[in-house]
Amino acid sequence: MATLLLADLLSWLAVPGLPEVLSPLGLAMLLSAFAVLVGAGLAAGFKISARSIADYFSSAQRTRRRLLFAQARQDQVKRLFYFRTVQLKYFNALKRTRLLKANNRKHIHTLSNAINQQLLSLKPNIAPETLKELQQHNARYRRQQNVPALLQLQQQIANLTDNK
Repeated sequence: MATLLLADLLSWLAVPGLPEVLSPLGLAMLLSAFAVLVGAGLAAGFKISARSIADYFSSAQRTRRRLLFAQARQDQVKRLFYFRTVQLKYFNALKRTRLLKANNRKHIHTLSNAINQQLLSLKPNIAPETLKELQQHNARYRRQQNVPALLQLQQQIANLTDNK
């Protein structure tokens, strides 16, 4: 840069011949300085890349990656265990409620049949309208799955039996 400024100064002072020689020299020096700068940048980039690659394949980094992989796998197994536990609890609760409903239906059916047997045994002793009404109540309560009403109906029939 200084050579180019000197050539410009000499051309301004009107010194013959010297600026024509210094200008190409200055341009060559500037171009070579730029080439050295680019070369140094490429060399530094290559050096950094080579060092990174060597570091990546070093035994310490391999060991570190294996450790991170093992930790990630352990975390994955913990999450999987948690979600499987939640899933099992959900399905067990669902199965339990299904079994409970089936058991309740079975007991309601048994209770309704017992009430029907009581009504059939009372058939000669009560009025046909009362019998029909009690049978309708029994059928309705069984359809509604209303256990307290069925128990109350059974108690009412037992009271009719005691009164007769």
